[in-house]
Amino acid sequence: MAGPDGQLTRARPGRRRPALALVAHDDKKAEMADFVAAHEAVLSRFDLYATGTTGGRILERCPTLAVTRLKSGPLGGDQQIGALIADEKIDALVFFVDPLSPHPHDVDVKALTRVALVYDIPMALNRATAERLIQTFAAAPLPPR
Repeated sequence: MAGPDGQLTRARPGRRRPALALVAHDDKKAEMADFVAAHEAVLSRFDLYATGTTGGRILERCPTLAVTRLKSGPLGGDQQIGALIADEKIDALVFFVDPLSPHPHDVDVKALTRVALVYDIPMALNRATAERLIQTFAAAPLPPR
């Protein structure tokens, strides 16, 4: 959860570790896997959730990470992550969006970003912002693995 200073420093009440959701559009899945691999040590301190195919790509690249895989985005995975955010079980969202490709489930994508805004969780929609967010995570006194 982000404090008044914007720092993500602790998990929501009742949880030991903060939770991070990872989502990527098709043309961004390889970039997401690269991002996670580059920051595997920091991300290992989080409970990780991902949409189905994105989670599969992450696990292929980083098999030692524990990632809870939900349904594929178009099959309801975006909505599942949105529900976890609404239930205050997700502390931050990294969603690598492909703005140049049409998405038949665009309504679900908009709903996911809207719920992240409503619940005021940190949200990175591209690699540059995700890199800044991960710097904050790395500097924060998060619990060890």
